[in-house]
Amino acid sequence: MTAPSTFGLIGLSSEARNLHWLLTNLVEEVPGILSVAVVSSDGLLLLSSDDHRNKEAREALQDRGTRRSGPRGSAADLATIVSGIGSLTVGAAKLMDFGGVRHTMIAMDEGSLFVMSISDGSLLGVHGSADCDMSVLAYHMALFVGRAGHVLTPELRSELRKSLEHSQTTTGRAR
Repeated sequence: MTAPSTFGLIGLSSEARNLHWLLTNLVEEVPGILSVAVVSSDGLLLLSSDDHRNKEAREALQDRGTRRSGPRGSAADLATIVSGIGSLTVGAAKLMDFGGVRHTMIAMDEGSLFVMSISDGSLLGVHGSADCDMSVLAYHMALFVGRAGHVLTPELRSELRKSLEHSQTTTGRAR
């Protein structure tokens, strides 16, 4: 998968540009990533790999003869799934009284989904192909979380959300 584009970063704060850079680094460093979403505590998509990049990853899988085509939906679909999984695991942790949830992994026959807590309810979700090395992915996700957690303030979340909404209206397609 190629990295998300930097188009539209002009006018963003240095913290927002830094988060985009961290996401780009995650995507570039880990082979087999199909899609990535950063989701706020209220389930809103804040940052993602571009949808056309997701399409490129699916096509690469098909070229290699992989049966499944990877994620069929948009980044908003991944955000919905990540938010739901986050909510479910937080509820389970409360019932079990074992403290907060740090990460959740769902291993499927032909891929995986890894969800990691960033800060105050925000989540990082990554959908990987079957050949994605989960230990490498977990390491790079932990780096992202460690670097992003302290800057993901309410003001930055609002800026990222507005930037995403603006890019959706200017491109005329949902991300």
